[in-house]
Amino acid sequence: MEHADTDPVQPGRGRLVLTGAGGQLGHALAEEFAGEDLLAFGRHDWDVTRPPPRALRGGPHQPDLVLHAAAWTDVDGAEADPEAARSVNVDGVEHVALLGAPVLCFSTDYVFDGRKAEPYVESDDPHPLSVYGQTKLDGEHEVGEGWVVRSSGLFGRTGRNFVRTMLALGQELDQVSIVDDQRCAPTYVGHLAVATRALLDLRHGLYHVAADGDCTWAEFAEAIFAEAGLDCRVRRISTEELGRRAPRPAYSVLRSEKPETPRLPHWRDGLRECLDRLV
Repeated sequence: MEHADTDPVQPGRGRLVLTGAGGQLGHALAEEFAGEDLLAFGRHDWDVTRPPPRALRGGPHQPDLVLHAAAWTDVDGAEADPEAARSVNVDGVEHVALLGAPVLCFSTDYVFDGRKAEPYVESDDPHPLSVYGQTKLDGEHEVGEGWVVRSSGLFGRTGRNFVRTMLALGQELDQVSIVDDQRCAPTYVGHLAVATRALLDLRHGLYHVAADGDCTWAEFAEAIFAEAGLDCRVRRISTEELGRRAPRPAYSVLRSEKPETPRLPHWRDGLRECLDRLV
């Protein structure tokens, strides 16, 4: 995956194309790279299940770098419609690579099975449990020259994510039931976007970039309610009790074994920053 002799693409050099601009990560990346020569594409501008627009292949709109944030993220929906998930998470990466520019592609902690019970690093062998995890892993192999960035439990002030869902439920209910046997490192997309800029100074390869610290989803929900001042209790349940279609890893905390990888703040710091921006 790594190419030691590859010159990194410096931020601000040439044109950047961003996919998935309508999602929470895409929104954060668009903010972070707003001062660059950036072309941001939402799904309605370019559905990555189709080849790239002709205007991007050669000529003045040819990109020098692609930030690929478009993805199928419905984990349970992927089990019901694996071909649709594959068309986005695998074919989509292949189509982005047709632009002929280095690609920075975002992947997931769900490429692992959770049996390690200690943080996963880049040299660990992936073993997805779900269709979603498998399609994201297969998509990594389509990147070619570029960067693959695995992260975990993304949340932000826009889009559909756990924090926004808990805030809505916490205003309506006295109690919510949340799984307490899945542990990860919830990552604020604003922090990941800043780290993405730093990654462009590094050689191509695979990087694990997730928040410091870790927690279960029940612990995360309790922190959200406490920080937001919501009087909502958390009933801790098991994954089996929840009964979701797709299996999830019980432990999917990510850490990097590469000293040059940018380190992110603690997930609690990300949560506070996210809530501050929601006000």
